[in-house]
Amino acid sequence: MRFVLGLLALLLGGWLLALLTLGARGWDGPATNHFDGERFQMPGGVTVADKGFFDLLRWQTSREPAAWPAKVAIVPVKPAARVDGERIVATMVGHATMLLQTEGLNILTDPIWSERASPVAFAGPQRVTAPGIAFDDLPKVDVVLVSHGHWDHLDVPTLKRLWGRDRPKIIVPLGHGALLRRHGIAAVEADWGQSLVLSPTASVVPERVQHWTSRWGIDRNRALWAGYSLLLPGGTIYFAGDTGYGSGDFFREVRRHGPVRLALLPVGAYEPRWFMETQHLNPAEAVKAMRDLGAADAIGLHWGTFQLTDEGWDTPRAELAVALREAGVAAERFPALLAGEARAFQGSEAAAPLPETIMR
Repeated sequence: MRFVLGLLALLLGGWLLALLTLGARGWDGPATNHFDGERFQMPGGVTVADKGFFDLLRWQTSREPAAWPAKVAIVPVKPAARVDGERIVATMVGHATMLLQTEGLNILTDPIWSERASPVAFAGPQRVTAPGIAFDDLPKVDVVLVSHGHWDHLDVPTLKRLWGRDRPKIIVPLGHGALLRRHGIAAVEADWGQSLVLSPTASVVPERVQHWTSRWGIDRNRALWAGYSLLLPGGTIYFAGDTGYGSGDFFREVRRHGPVRLALLPVGAYEPRWFMETQHLNPAEAVKAMRDLGAADAIGLHWGTFQLTDEGWDTPRAELAVALREAGVAAERFPALLAGEARAFQGSEAAAPLPETIMR
């Protein structure tokens, strides 16, 4: 009952704040095949956010989450200042935050260094695993990719620190720029399929994924959500953000850019499936997504930092190992990295065909 009352109070306060700060509308732009003039949706009118408040209450009042450790010990690392040429160094910070270093660029995905993925400092999902890179050890950040507005992906305190220190190019899907401007942060808003130049050798394209976004409930899907394709001389790096699997067609669309060298795919926050299936991949689906992308390698994100759902802390990594084994894919091609772990990719690795058992 305390949870229900607390949730109601938080949502009521959030709704009032949203009404005051967002006004009657979110993104103000022309209608498209994924924007009806008021809210975004998947093409064809598909609603991914098909679970409402009472579904949330049903889950929260009946759930039996696995026990998580209070803290997970890690060894933070200090990355190099730059990585030149086609070589890629990917360092896991935690959750969906990855530092990508290649072509002389330092790129962060969905950065969060805060202790909670929450609108308040005293409640909400608390960090179990410390960041794999201390904020002060971050090299100068050139580009930040934000996939959507959920609190565990768009963390305003972290973005303010990055903006104040480095003035990076912050790229967000349509509709999130106003939020950041209110905090003194400049961002570039982009639609699915829009190409943005990052440097003479690099560009980025927001991609369609199967998800949704909201900060307070009342603003549901008034902004867009996205994955990203980083287009580089040695091939594409793909970052999915958050996504369900659906038909997998949007993963296959990424192949239009050419070979995918590295895919960053979420593998956690997927139980219970009746609530999460449309919006979050499970490990077996992440392996299918790797197939659809034709990726040479992949890294599992979105696990082991904040307890958002019901599976255990290490369950995503264990189930990913099983899914890879059953698909006949070498485990080293798709690790779920712990915070502070890194992988280096030396050249233009060609994507080897995945075994026939996973091609079905």
